[in-house]
Amino acid sequence: MSEEAREAREKLVAMLERAYWMEIETVMSYVANSVNPDGVRAQEIKQSLAADIAEELGHAQQFAARIKELYGVVPGSQGFAAEQDYLQPPSRQTDIPHVIRGVIEAEAGAISYYSEIRELAADVDPVTEDMMIAILRDEQGHMREFEGFLREYEAEGLA
Repeated sequence: MSEEAREAREKLVAMLERAYWMEIETVMSYVANSVNPDGVRAQEIKQSLAADIAEELGHAQQFAARIKELYGVVPGSQGFAAEQDYLQPPSRQTDIPHVIRGVIEAEAGAISYYSEIRELAADVDPVTEDMMIAILRDEQGHMREFEGFLREYEAEGLA
């Protein structure tokens, strides 16, 4: 990006840093929620979350690479501040709807925020815009899958 676009680049870097932390925090929570739940019905949720961990970590790596490409510095662990209360493991490890709702909220938040990044990038940085479109597709797929899980639990009176 040109020097004339420095302000937009700096804003994009700041937004990408937040997106990076969102993905890192999601990975931590997905690890916990792919191990902690108990019960036969929990197995599919745990397997799905375990599979999503690599994809979410991949998103974090993409954000980190783009931050560096835009002349930013990828933050270290001391820059982390947890925000995702809704993804914390439930007090009852059999409360699978809690886990499902947390995932839906995380994905919805990511979709909303990543759409903002895409909109900003549309005018100044087509590379970041393309990356955001691909990541949005992944996040929408994750959310759709967990919405289906929740509908099943609701239909059976378990949520």
